[in-house]
Amino acid sequence: MIRKIKPNVYKISFQSFGSYVYLLQLENKNIIIDTSSPENAEELISHLHELKLSPTVIDIVILTHNHWDHTGGMDLFPNAKFYASKKDFGENLHDIHTLKIPELKIINTPGHSKGGICILYKDILFSGDTLFHRGTIGRTDLPGSDENEMRKSLEKLSKLKFEILCPGHGIESE
Repeated sequence: MIRKIKPNVYKISFQSFGSYVYLLQLENKNIIIDTSSPENAEELISHLHELKLSPTVIDIVILTHNHWDHTGGMDLFPNAKFYASKKDFGENLHDIHTLKIPELKIINTPGHSKGGICILYKDILFSGDTLFHRGTIGRTDLPGSDENEMRKSLEKLSKLKFEILCPGHGIESE
């Protein structure tokens, strides 16, 4: 399912378990945030086609953290540059802090994973698995997660001004 959030921002959700995928169209670039789980690959391609896009025209992929349900579609985007936190991905991808798109503010939010990030775009917060609707938060009982770091990250997010929360998962009607 595709939901238009703003004229240049779309949320893509799936029948099977996996993260939402967000599409931003900025500065003549097609940017994807997270790639969902491997089970959703065909559905993701189909939804991109509905938006008159092909996986080959995605310029940038930003990964909020290194969990399979957010990274499972990475191989779908052969021409994209991949950006993420070095704390989760090491040298395998471009360092998220080298991404030069002034409209996107990258916020380090460890807790759910060591290298979790959120992205603030105008009044929209893309929160990965750090923060969900109704104030629920990402799990901190997984390998690499840390409850104290999550607390600090949530405190940091509480100081941001945003109107729309775009989490990695949630109830579709939200």
